[in-house]
Amino acid sequence: MSQPSVTVFERYATDYDAWYESPIGRGAYRSEVRALAPLLAECPRPWLEIGVGSGRFAQALAVEFGVDPAPTPLRMAAGRGVHTVQAVGERLPFRDRSFGGVLLVATLCFVEDPLAVLREAYRILRPEGGLVLGEIPAKSPWGAEYQEKGRQGDPFFSMARFYDRQELEALLRKAGFEIVAYRSTLFQPPDAPAIEEEEPRPGFHPEAGFVGLLARPAASESRS
Repeated sequence: MSQPSVTVFERYATDYDAWYESPIGRGAYRSEVRALAPLLAECPRPWLEIGVGSGRFAQALAVEFGVDPAPTPLRMAAGRGVHTVQAVGERLPFRDRSFGGVLLVATLCFVEDPLAVLREAYRILRPEGGLVLGEIPAKSPWGAEYQEKGRQGDPFFSMARFYDRQELEALLRKAGFEIVAYRSTLFQPPDAPAIEEEEPRPGFHPEAGFVGLLARPAASESRS
């Protein structure tokens, strides 16, 4: 994560965490958890979340470990029962093949070097492990909404770089992964006054505001 991003997440940690209890945030968050849970369940333990933030997703998905560069969100995550380490995703303080599952939720859009983060995830994963990503597709209605907020000076989204499906899949291939499954949710418009919890749909749907995917180390990749 870039230093400006760390500073913003540190400064607005309480506001960011409170969004998950808002009329929009509550339903969106619960829908996203439902999209991610079956994908993460395909991974052997232990699990690590990169960019754990305040620990909302780690707590809901029973992820044991989390890393983040911002100390205030990390304290929130620790308060939610997550074993936390202050670190950036580009340089993880873990041995090779330490984890069976690695989770990133809306994290790649804020990191300085997404390919380096994915390669670190590959390094610490066991050969039978899995990487679970939760992303806001750039070309979705939610991606368009957030990008417009960024242009208008939103402190979070002005720093975000969202990816479309082709860009994300290219990054994963370069990092040594192959995609196994997609799950899509948030088919409600982002400007609705409130978001209702949704049942996710299998596969990638371009109109969905949030997509979860499971990727595994490619069989053709050498893991010497």
